[in-house]
Amino acid sequence: MNAAPDTSGQKAGLPTVVLIHGAFADASSWNGVIAHLKQRGYLVMAVANPLRSVQHDAAYARSILDSIDGPVVMAAHSYGGAVMTEAADGAANVKALVYVASISPEVGESVIDLVKKYPGSLIGTSIKTIPFRRDDGGTEMDQYIKPDKFQAAFAADVDPDVAGLMAVTQRPAADSAQTGSVTKVAWKTIPSWTLVTTQDQAIPPDLQRFMADRAKSTTVEIDASHAVAVSQPGPVADLIDTAARATAR
Repeated sequence: MNAAPDTSGQKAGLPTVVLIHGAFADASSWNGVIAHLKQRGYLVMAVANPLRSVQHDAAYARSILDSIDGPVVMAAHSYGGAVMTEAADGAANVKALVYVASISPEVGESVIDLVKKYPGSLIGTSIKTIPFRRDDGGTEMDQYIKPDKFQAAFAADVDPDVAGLMAVTQRPAADSAQTGSVTKVAWKTIPSWTLVTTQDQAIPPDLQRFMADRAKSTTVEIDASHAVAVSQPGPVADLIDTAARATAR
């Protein structure tokens, strides 16, 4: 459950920033970005993304958006971009979308569909699966990155000790999160910004560029791995700040 936000440090006129993490991570992956944003006076909420399915996760994120008074800027990483794309559609308070080494699907597209469009991802060969029983009695697979593959595939420019901790504390994504497609596309009506990570071994940079171009997204490129929010939180915060100020009313 996400804690109620502390508004005491929020500067007047600034939107709330809502952060959506992706698969194989948790909300703490945004810690460095949060620190930068709070120093600038932003109220920040880092959503505990359930990683169960696009529609399930988007409904959860949308409930948080609907609870926030005033304007919101959303930022998402990796699979979190699919959740954001679905959740933000029709949300009148969301003024900007920021895709950080992220997926930005079209209707009917899934994470798996998109990653297969371009070569270069190491995720597919790095996954291990563990079965779990759903509430309806069915069985599904949870996906993890094998610990010995984690740094190369996900966090190549992160300190090895930190990457090792990330590998141990990673949160799995249900198979349906990766294979499920979006039904709504917020980037068609909400302006977007994209941070392309040129050393990404999870979501190929050319795929990130393709999606950004399709969404007519304002794009910045950075020499970083997929885990850019951990390795280079300052530039991530800069882009979120740029989006917030560009869409301020």
